[in-house]
Amino acid sequence: MVGNDIVDLNEAQHASNWQRERFLNKIFTELEQGYIKDAINPFRMVWRLWSIKEASYKLYTQIYPSRFYNPLGFECTIENNSETARFGDFQCFVETMETSKYIISEARLNKQKLSSEIVKFKTTCLKEQSEELKTRLLNYVGSAYQLKKNEIDIPTLSNGKEQFNVSLTHHGSYGAFVID
Repeated sequence: MVGNDIVDLNEAQHASNWQRERFLNKIFTELEQGYIKDAINPFRMVWRLWSIKEASYKLYTQIYPSRFYNPLGFECTIENNSETARFGDFQCFVETMETSKYIISEARLNKQKLSSEIVKFKTTCLKEQSEELKTRLLNYVGSAYQLKKNEIDIPTLSNGKEQFNVSLTHHGSYGAFVID
C-alpha cells in the first residue's frame, strides 16, 4: 500500500491564499500550525504538511476504501526529519523531498524505499497531464501491465498474475507515480 502527493510551488504561490487564519484552522491542527509558525519558510511548511496529509489519505483509502474530506483528522508529526501521519488508530511513515520547484511526499506503512518517478509536464491541460502520467507509468513497468481503478478510483497495476499498489499525483507542471 502506498500514497503520494506533489505540490508545484509556483502554482501554489499563485493559486492559494494560505495565510488566511480560517484556511489554516480548517486544514491544520494546533501542532501543525505550530510547525508553520516556527518554520523558517512558513509557505513551504504549509505545502509540506499538505503533501504529507494527501499522501497519507491516499494510503489510508487503499486500506479502508472510502472517499471523504477530513484534513484535520490527519495529523502530521515531524521529528528529526522523520515524518509520520495519524488518522485515529491508523499511522503511516512519510518521506518528503523538497526542491526549488516542488514538494513531494510518499506515504507507506513501513520505512521501505519506494519506486517512484517525477514527471515535468509540457502541457497545462489536466486531461493530457493525467494521460501522460499514466503512459509514463506503463512505460516504466512494461507493456504486460494494465492500470486499473476500483469503484472509488483507487489505482492498481496488474498483469493477470501479480498486482501492485500504485499512487498517482499531479499539480501544476509536475506529476509523479509511486509503486509499492
